[in-house]
Amino acid sequence: MRKAALSLFCLALSGVVSSLAWGSAAWAGKPPVVVELFTAQGCSSCGKANQLAAELSQREGVLALTYSVDYWDYLGWKDTFAKPDFAERQRAYAKKFALRDVPTPQMVVAGRVQASGAKAEAIEDLIKAAAKAPANPPDMEFVGKARVAVGSGPAPRGGGEVWLVRYDPREQDIAVKRGDNKGQTLIHRNVVRELVRLGPWTGKPKLYRLPPAADADLASVVLVQGAKGGRVLGVLQSPAAER
Repeated sequence: MRKAALSLFCLALSGVVSSLAWGSAAWAGKPPVVVELFTAQGCSSCGKANQLAAELSQREGVLALTYSVDYWDYLGWKDTFAKPDFAERQRAYAKKFALRDVPTPQMVVAGRVQASGAKAEAIEDLIKAAAKAPANPPDMEFVGKARVAVGSGPAPRGGGEVWLVRYDPREQDIAVKRGDNKGQTLIHRNVVRELVRLGPWTGKPKLYRLPPAADADLASVVLVQGAKGGRVLGVLQSPAAER
């Protein structure tokens, strides 16, 4: 079984087992549909998208992640969660989707398709389609607290990447005091606080080292996806993050 083989592989790489062959007799379970919202507290049309992301975060079979971008800060309110890395991730998607600019709010579904985060019906259709799409994810497993193993599988054209996302699963309400949303309180859930590229993935088994967490209350998820904004191939959530 692939799952059992992955566990043994983890032991081998961690020094418990000296050597063994890694087979692939069974498929890993189908991963949840990853929905990534790119939003900003200074964006007047983002409140509705934030609410939608909060609702999706409670749905079985969906992993909703909220990334705050910093390019709206010039309007007078500095987003309390924004980091340049999040905007860079969005730009990678924009390039992959051949968009002329980065729209806000934007939701990217499974790394495959995108739509306005304010259009709930369109997002719902994209999630349903992604859930029905064929999947052949690599086996993935945490090895202790400092490493993650990714198994073998079909690598996408152009190669793959492994990303660590750490997010706060708690609901957070931010009162905006300046800018276009002055006087409003915006809902946030599953706010991404750390985004780390662990390394490339070529379709062969590999062990990746996880950096120490800056906040013990954050949940972790490891994503395997096509390089530079490609489709999401595998998802591994930390036990505390699974519903």
